[in-house]
Amino acid sequence: MRRCESLVALLCSALMLAPISNAQEPQIQEPGGIPGTRKYHPPAVAKVDLSNSARIDALLRAGNLYLSLQDAIALALENNLDIAIQRYGPLEAQTDLQRAQAGGALRGVSQSITQGPGSASGGLSLNAFSNGSANINTSTTTGVNGVVSQLGTAIPNYDPILTGILSWGHTSSPQSTGFIYGTTSLVTTTKLANFTVQEGFPTGATASLGFNNSNQFLNSGRPDLNPLNTGNLTLTVTQPLLSGFGFAVNTRVIRQAKNSLKAQDYVFKQQVMATVANIVQLYWDLVSFNEQVKVSQQALTTSQKLYEDNKKQVEIGTLAQIAIVQAEAEVATREQDVTVAQTNVLQQETIIKNVLSRNGVASPAIQSAHIIPLDKIRVPGTEPIEPLQDMVERAFAERPELFSSRLNIENSRISITGDRSALLPAVNAFVTMTNNGQAGPISTQTPLPGNFRSPDPFFVGGYGSLLSQVFGRNFPDYRVGVQLSIPLRNRAAEADYIRDTMTLRQSELQLQKQINQIRVDVQNAAVSVQQARVRYQAANKSRILEEQTLDAEQKKYALGASTIYNVIQIQRDLTTAQGNEVTAESNYIKARANLDFVTGQILTANKIDIDEAYKGQVSRPPSPIPVLDPNGAAAPNAPNGSH
Repeated sequence: MRRCESLVALLCSALMLAPISNAQEPQIQEPGGIPGTRKYHPPAVAKVDLSNSARIDALLRAGNLYLSLQDAIALALENNLDIAIQRYGPLEAQTDLQRAQAGGALRGVSQSITQGPGSASGGLSLNAFSNGSANINTSTTTGVNGVVSQLGTAIPNYDPILTGILSWGHTSSPQSTGFIYGTTSLVTTTKLANFTVQEGFPTGATASLGFNNSNQFLNSGRPDLNPLNTGNLTLTVTQPLLSGFGFAVNTRVIRQAKNSLKAQDYVFKQQVMATVANIVQLYWDLVSFNEQVKVSQQALTTSQKLYEDNKKQVEIGTLAQIAIVQAEAEVATREQDVTVAQTNVLQQETIIKNVLSRNGVASPAIQSAHIIPLDKIRVPGTEPIEPLQDMVERAFAERPELFSSRLNIENSRISITGDRSALLPAVNAFVTMTNNGQAGPISTQTPLPGNFRSPDPFFVGGYGSLLSQVFGRNFPDYRVGVQLSIPLRNRAAEADYIRDTMTLRQSELQLQKQINQIRVDVQNAAVSVQQARVRYQAANKSRILEEQTLDAEQKKYALGASTIYNVIQIQRDLTTAQGNEVTAESNYIKARANLDFVTGQILTANKIDIDEAYKGQVSRPPSPIPVLDPNGAAAPNAPNGSH
């Protein structure tokens, strides 16, 4: 039997050491179909996958979910919905870039960050990740976030557009005299086939090339050529010379879209950092809650022992009946403490399972699983010392929101180029060139009296003769000119320029405010670590003192030199001291994590690859599950996975 259990354990360990593959990266599939027509079919965006990664199943055993901190972080990177939602940000920015490259206005992409849930009520939270710039919801800026309205001069459409019209028409026109057409009811049949291609260019120029041709038949004997084919080929180019001129003005939206695409990479990194910070806090709070359960259970055990001892002494007459009542009240209080501590654990487990699972606690196996934290809080004997200025400089180099803010400022400057161009008068140079042609067969209608047909042989022919004339430039037209439009007040453009300039100045001040706040956050976080260490040391010494005091008081009580009231009071003091030590441990470890966060090192400290986070696939295997005793609990000598 033992050999079978060992074989199963080895097999499970081998499975856990294998990489867990379940990538969650959003996918966009280009449409199929005939080449050349694919752009007229919608691309396919993969449906949302709400299944969890295989890692969570690998960590479940006998109704328990065994989690190290690294496992919790890995599950968050693979399953957390806040990160999954943020994975669409770069793809949305890519669509904005695609629109900009076509000459369209930007729709904008949100830069908001979700912080994640807080710990259960009654938690030992230090609020480590809610101070100052640790709350990294960024403001929106025109050109990157939100819905963007394109101000300034209009940008031409860079995607060529082919327009055409094919028509057949029949008209009957009554005539007051038959002198002109030889009939009082003129019937005209007209066939049209006109096509135009239009395109814009980064200089602001627009060009159109149109080919127009018609075929017209009259029920009259007057025309020499009937039906008559006419047509022309026209090229028109318009180039702005002042307002709307230049590459800088007409490619501004493309540059903004590229900045937005870069910004979304930083926004995604911000979301990963915020989620990891949240997971770290939730995990250590769960560890603390479990320690509080142990403290409260130990206090309950001590109270129950005191109750039993008092009960025996009352029975033999060495204590008054009131001693039992006092001990019973103390047992009831400690039972209440145990219940509160245990329910805090249950609430915290529900919160953690919700953020580590794509479908929350909908799965019965996850809902009923009890989380076993494998890592324990360890307060090092000495604190590494690093110059404050070095930590500040590292924060400036690593905090992604600073890079996003600088890109937002750059986009504000780019917007102003369009506003400045709109302040100028509109002076557009244009040139139009047209090649004309006509041809047709000699009319078969009966000539009117006195009408002798003598058509020019050059125009006698079919549609090929018409094309020969058009492309042979036998009848060319030319026209060049300048079109001028001068706004006499120009208040709208002036208001836009002032407004966007003020937005730029505000963004510059916001960036400086961010820089100042990060410097304050780093300094405060470093101080918080020192304070947390001192408080832990004090709590540790206080707990040791209370243990010794209780031991001494119990001995005095056994000898009749103390009272039950004193023993209960010291027991309460010891419980408080033990709880304070647990709180101090939790506050210290979260203060250290907060320092990593504000200095931009939380991903490095937890060995997180941002590419793996984007793909939703962590290559590192799950931590081995400890060997279980017959009751399903971890064996005393099993590894706990702590660092």
